[in-house]
Amino acid sequence: MIVDTTSEVPDGAGRALPSCCGTVGGDALTEGQATGLAAALKALADPIRLRLVSIVATAPTGEVCACDLPDALDRSQPTVSHHLSMLVDAGVLEREQRGKWAWFRLRPQRLDELSAVLSPTQR
Repeated sequence: MIVDTTSEVPDGAGRALPSCCGTVGGDALTEGQATGLAAALKALADPIRLRLVSIVATAPTGEVCACDLPDALDRSQPTVSHHLSMLVDAGVLEREQRGKWAWFRLRPQRLDELSAVLSPTQR
């Protein structure tokens, strides 16, 4: 004999979805959260951008001048600027203009959000 243990679970938009075991829900990401975090992960899914984040993260002062990055990456200034812009747009880095040069530092809160998604037991 089969026992129906189906229950209704909200889907985030107010609709109820059937659930056989009641294990769906909790702290799962909303569609908006998933979209935003996917954009940040996509920005990080490039070797040059990962190296940029690593360079900034390991800088003794916690920030790096854009003027130092082309040589550090052996890439042209326009290429480095393009990758930095993508990381700033994704919220991974913040940019501060100081005279002629732009300085970059990590946005720890954004990295914490990404870490929480990748380590769900910490949420």
